[in-house]
Amino acid sequence: MIKNLVFDFGGIIADFEFSRALAAFERVGLKNPAEYLDSYHQRGFFRELESGRIGADEFVRRLGECAGREVSYAEAREAWLGFFLLPVSLERLACLEELRRDYRLYVLSNTNPFVMDWARSSEFSPAGKPLDAYFDKLFLSYEMKCMKPDRAIFDRMAAEAPLVPAETLFIDDGQKNVDAARELGFSVYMPAHGEDFGHILENLNCHEEDL
Repeated sequence: MIKNLVFDFGGIIADFEFSRALAAFERVGLKNPAEYLDSYHQRGFFRELESGRIGADEFVRRLGECAGREVSYAEAREAWLGFFLLPVSLERLACLEELRRDYRLYVLSNTNPFVMDWARSSEFSPAGKPLDAYFDKLFLSYEMKCMKPDRAIFDRMAAEAPLVPAETLFIDDGQKNVDAARELGFSVYMPAHGEDFGHILENLNCHEEDL
């Protein structure tokens, strides 16, 4: 019996387009954004930000070094938001509100303070609600100082929620993340890029492992 739903953020809750992110950081002045940015796992000081090893101020400083000019927090935030196709779907958010009537909902995301500065504000939803309003709890890599697909982040989420993996459906668009969750006993589903999740949930309690 599924009791908990755990969602990735980028690509699941908020749609994104990788080429837009590259272009956004190029506009800031980063000459080689593809060396740092990936659709699922960042590299270099971008990864250090998302793993919590450096904070927003240090990221801005290092981004400025790479760009060869002073970069503001607002510019860095705008560049990170370049990932996303906005606004977030109202239909998708309404689906989350409906699901909360019967399930506990969580986010487990490799993300950073720039993205969450937006997502946890009234700017996130056309209805003026922050991301937190749709979920029981957010588990964020930069706050937890560990990242998917490492086992540590799944174990901490399970302990802190708390939740039982066998009673939990994990929805993520990254193959390594899905594989890691499956090995730990979660039911899993990996949507195609741009696929909505509404239809996945129609018969949640009729499957044994994966949808």
